[in-house]
Amino acid sequence: MGKTDLSRPLGRTGGRADTEPPGGTAARFADRPVGPYDVVTRAACRTLPPLWAALGLRQTAGTLRHYLRGTGAPYRVDAALLLALPEVRSAAEEQLTRWRAEALARWRGAPSAYPADSGWRAVTLPRRGGLDWWLALRAVDYRLTGTVRVSSGGDVVIDYRFAVNKCWDSFPRLHEAGLARDFPITGEAFGHA
Repeated sequence: MGKTDLSRPLGRTGGRADTEPPGGTAARFADRPVGPYDVVTRAACRTLPPLWAALGLRQTAGTLRHYLRGTGAPYRVDAALLLALPEVRSAAEEQLTRWRAEALARWRGAPSAYPADSGWRAVTLPRRGGLDWWLALRAVDYRLTGTVRVSSGGDVVIDYRFAVNKCWDSFPRLHEAGLARDFPITGEAFGHA
């Protein structure tokens, strides 16, 4: 029978415990009066989601539409689609490779299981990798958590959860005037490697 290692999770070095990077603070909602420029900006922004949707930019249209509703409620994205982007997939694969190496370094020959946690990490989405996601998010924080199992023969299997978190604040002027509202973006996907 195998054992589960309950020591510090694999792969945490370099990841943040909190979802938000240090030093950044969002603008305050409805902190200033509405001006004519704000009204014009909001009217122009309302024309964009239908246009973007018609052009196939569904993620971009969805995030702007949600922002303009002004609820501030979380917005869920399809994290599996996000994980399929080359830059995000590369960052995740790098972490999974690190988990494999750390598990094998701890392994003592018996079947074992190790908890793993990357901490929150940022990845920038380049324009060339997917215009829709780039316009919708620009960058995103992600966290991988899971279990790394090593068999008695040294074979490594990983079950993981890919979580996404970001505060959407692309037009702070409208948020400050109370005409739209920043919101958190969340999502999760599960995988086996």
